[in-house]
Amino acid sequence: MNSDEIYLASFPFGDSAGMKLRPVLLLTGPVGAVPEVLVAYISSVVPSGLLPSDILLDPGAAKHASTNLRTVSVLRLHKLATIHASNVVRRLGVLSSETVSEVDGKLRGLLNL
Repeated sequence: MNSDEIYLASFPFGDSAGMKLRPVLLLTGPVGAVPEVLVAYISSVVPSGLLPSDILLDPGAAKHASTNLRTVSVLRLHKLATIHASNVVRRLGVLSSETVSEVDGKLRGLLNL
C-alpha cells in the first residue's frame, strides 16, 4: 500500500458508527505498530457545485484512466479519515503524476501548509 493509490476500503459514515465499502485515495502508507492509513473519500455522486477541495476524476480521460474507477467520481479532500490498514480491501488503481500534483496543491491550501 502506497500513497497516491486508490483502494476499496471500509470508510466510516459521517453521522453514524457504521462503515461502507468505497473507493478511497491513500494519502499515506501504513503508519504505526497497529498500522493505520490516512485516506480521502471518493464518491460517484458528483455535486452540482464542486468545492475548492474537490477533484473530478473522469476515468474516460487519459490522465485518470489509471484510477480504474468505473464512473466519473469526485475526490473530496476535505473528507479525510484515518482507518486501520486491515480495512483496506483491494487496490483499484493509481493517480497520474499530474493529478498527484493537483492533490498536493489542494491539500496544502486546505490545511494552510
